[in-house]
Amino acid sequence: MTSLENIAFLLGALTAGGGITGYVRTGSVPSVAAGVSVGALYTLGGLRLRNRAPYGVELALLASLVLAGSSVPRAMKTGKPLPIGLSLLAAYGLFNFGMAWQNRVR
Repeated sequence: MTSLENIAFLLGALTAGGGITGYVRTGSVPSVAAGVSVGALYTLGGLRLRNRAPYGVELALLASLVLAGSSVPRAMKTGKPLPIGLSLLAAYGLFNFGMAWQNRVR
């Protein structure tokens, strides 16, 4: 089974890389800002998980919520592959970090 920190690092790399790629391809400043910001939240959460510091799961869950909040409505509206893919990444993060948060709180 993949550890939560590895999931956070993977999602951080994918979202930051995607934002940078969007900027390089189209010059979209919002793409790079959003991608790098969400990627940084995931990465910070992964680092905190690795160091057993507080709020690692919560930061990664926040990143998933932000990603879902921006991608799911676009995926439903446009049906384009990129927002659908981002929505799937967000759902994967929401499931993993949501379950971890729920299990810690109880």
